Amino acid sequence: MTTHREPLESVLDTVGETPLVRVHASPDEVPVYAKLESFNPGASVKDRIGMYMLEQMLESGELPEGGTIVEPTAGNTGIGLAVAAGQLGIRAVFVVPERFSVEKQTLMRALGADVVNTPTEDGMGGAIDKAQQLADELDDAVVPQQFSNPLNPEAHYETTAPEVYDALDDEVGALVAGCGTAGTLMGMARYGRENHEDTFVTAVEPVGSLYSTLHGRDVEEAAYKTEGIGTHNPATNELFDPELVDEIVQIGDRETHAEMQRLATEEGHLVASSSAANCLAALDVAERAAAGELDLPYDSVVTVFPDSSERYLSKGVYGDFESWEG
Repeated sequence: MTTHREPLESVLDTVGETPLVRVHASPDEVPVYAKLESFNPGASVKDRIGMYMLEQMLESGELPEGGTIVEPTAGNTGIGLAVAAGQLGIRAVFVVPERFSVEKQTLMRALGADVVNTPTEDGMGGAIDKAQQLADELDDAVVPQQFSNPLNPEAHYETTAPEVYDALDDEVGALVAGCGTAGTLMGMARYGRENHEDTFVTAVEPVGSLYSTLHGRDVEEAAYKTEGIGTHNPATNELFDPELVDEIVQIGDRETHAEMQRLATEEGHLVASSSAANCLAALDVAERAAAGELDLPYDSVVTVFPDSSERYLSKGVYGDFESWEG
C-alpha cells in the first residue's frame, strides 16, 4: 500500500502517511484503530523522529553539517536515525545494550552506522552514559538523546497525530500507546487534548516496568520480555508528563505473547510485542467505553503498532511462551 502517486526524490519522502486500520476484535460501538508504522522505510515509528530530529538539529545549527550523532538506543531509533543520517550526510554511532534484537543491530550497521554494545545489566542508563562519553571524545558530535529531546514528541505532534485526526475527521475519543521514551504518546496526547480537552489518554507498560510509580502506584520492579516500552528508571524518561495521562496500564508478558499470535493468525498483523501490548490496552479502553464505564468524547480509540515482528523472529516470538526470549 502507498499513499504516494508520483515518483519521489528520496527515501525520506516516504516517512509517515502510514495506514490506519481497524482492529477487528474491537467492539462495533467503539472501534479501535491502529497506526501501522512498519510501513515506514525503516519499518518502524522511529523513522519519524529520526528524520524530524536530524532535520531540525541541522536547521538550528545544533548539529554541524557533516557532523556525528551518538545515540543510546534499543534499536529502532537507531535504524530511523541511520536512514536519515545516510541521506543527510551525517555519521551515526549507536550505543545498544547487548540483549536487544540482533536484527536491529545488523540493520543499523547495514545502513552505515557504527554500533557499540554495553552490558545488558547496565540497562539504558548505561547506554546513555556511554553515548555521552563517546560524544565528548569525537569532534562535531552531538547526542540527540531521544529520552529527553523535546523534538521527539514534537515529531509526533507534527506528523503522527495530524494523520490520525485527518483520517477520522477529528473524532478521536481515546489515545493509547506504550511508553519507552514516551515521545509517541506525549506528542499525540498534546495534539489530542488541544482537539478535545476530554480526550482519554492511556499509557501502556509491561508488568515489571515502573512508569506507574509516576501516578503514585506501588508496583514491583521485575524483568520483562516485552521490548521497546517500559522503564526500570523513570528518572531517565524525562519526556513523560503524568498530567497528560489519565491512566497507566500494565500488560503481562504472557498476555502480550498470546496477543502477538492472535493478531497474526486472526487479523494478519505481523507485529511485535509492543504492538500487542498496545492492542490489549486499547481493546480494554474500547470495551469499557462500550459498556458505559468510560465517557469518551467520541466513540473511537486509536493506538500504534510501532514495528514488525520480523525483527524479533530469532527470539522465538511465534513459539511457545517459555521459548520467547524477549
